[in-house]
Amino acid sequence: MPECLVFRVPTRHPADVSGLEALIESGAVAAQEIVAVFGKTEGNGCVNDFTRPLAVMALEAALGARLGLPPASVGARVALVMSGGTEGGLSPHLLIVARREGPMAEGRALAVGTAFTDDFLPEEIGRMAQVRATAAAVGRAMAAAGLADAADVHFVQVKCPLLTSARIQEAASRGESVATHDTYASMGLSRGASALGIGLALGEVADAALDDAAIGTRTDLCSGRASASAGIELMRNEVIVLGNAPGWSGPLRIAHRVMRDGIDFSAIQGALADLGLPTGGQLPPEASARVVALLAKAEPTRDGLIRGQRHIMNDDSDINATRHARALVGGVAAAAIGRTDLFVSGGAEHQGPDGGGPVAVIARVGPQEQTRSA
Repeated sequence: MPECLVFRVPTRHPADVSGLEALIESGAVAAQEIVAVFGKTEGNGCVNDFTRPLAVMALEAALGARLGLPPASVGARVALVMSGGTEGGLSPHLLIVARREGPMAEGRALAVGTAFTDDFLPEEIGRMAQVRATAAAVGRAMAAAGLADAADVHFVQVKCPLLTSARIQEAASRGESVATHDTYASMGLSRGASALGIGLALGEVADAALDDAAIGTRTDLCSGRASASAGIELMRNEVIVLGNAPGWSGPLRIAHRVMRDGIDFSAIQGALADLGLPTGGQLPPEASARVVALLAKAEPTRDGLIRGQRHIMNDDSDINATRHARALVGGVAAAAIGRTDLFVSGGAEHQGPDGGGPVAVIARVGPQEQTRSA
């Protein structure tokens, strides 16, 4: 019977893999068991955030040495999702996700499945080709996790590509057009197409409602379980599906809610309550220690308002709006959990409602909560 393990380790800089190495050396996890790594790096989270590929290179080298593989081959078996931007009080860290055989158990437990699309051509990024390829990959990842029912899926993380000037020119040299010539805007379109693919796979978005024109514009089309992060370091989508599946063992469970805006503290508390954690305010230290990970999306509202009050996130020419949003949601989440090593990702196009986004919590549950989730 499979068991999903999740380890959270701090990083001193984007290329710091000492926490990963220490876990393997201690015997807590074997390199062969690792199926995915989430990372928060301290770059700007924009097109030129090279902390993401630096972290990927370091992880590939470390895991390649352990697995006896060339670093370039590691990505064929391990999904490496680096999200840039630790604004405000957010702490750079890695979430290492592993799968191993565990004891027999009844009920449901945290399950993980991964899948990859083929590399996209530049002209496919931010368009229906990316939507459909992502939906197919989500289906494969669900199957790998034994998640036959979409209702058991609580969070789907995708790492997706973006357009650069060189990629745009390469498409033009073949007579092809791209979704946008604005490289920063391409990040949003890629995230949006990926999120709609997740929504399509989970039955949250109707196929008939989708076309190229809907991507990035139809804010009414969204997934409450999608999280997409765009980066320069890849040309494919890497998909990680997390849910509670029958046939899995271990003490970990996942729950999610959808934040209606960046200060929706109650949504975070709802996810905590689903896992049997107290919700009277900030988690006390003993309860906070049970939380293995919090994963959330952050996005400024397009109308410039939060519950009727004006914000300036979209008007600040010095600091990108997604950086403001990460800091805001990171602060709200840290206030709820009592910790700052949280995976808060900016840019929530089609990931929850305008200005909001999904939030998921992975925690160790006690016998009472295990019975409840069975």
